[in-house]
Amino acid sequence: MKLLIQIVHWAVYAYYVYLFGYASLFKVFQKQSMMESMDSLGFNKTWTLLIGYGELLGVIGLLAGLWYHEIKNASILWLFPFAVGALMVHFAHQEYQYYYAALLGCISSIILLATDKYFKIAL
Repeated sequence: MKLLIQIVHWAVYAYYVYLFGYASLFKVFQKQSMMESMDSLGFNKTWTLLIGYGELLGVIGLLAGLWYHEIKNASILWLFPFAVGALMVHFAHQEYQYYYAALLGCISSIILLATDKYFKIAL
């Protein structure tokens, strides 16, 4: 069972890095399709770049988290609001083709924290 949990954790981790990695780089390097999409959602160039740099900071933290688990968990918590924000924006604009990736980003955040042996919530 422990092995299965580890496999799920690292598979979801790889997807999470991929999801936020390409999204952040497309924003930071101002890929035309991403800039047009963000503009249609109401985000100008400045906001798109700020969101992109915020996501990129989280991805860098995820990669550093391979060696420092505290940074990985902090990065997941940092990126979770970006995933929720993407989900809500795509809902509001009825862009259902992007809805599933945003939903998986939200679910992935929870799975990663729930399966991490170093993350605990004490109430």
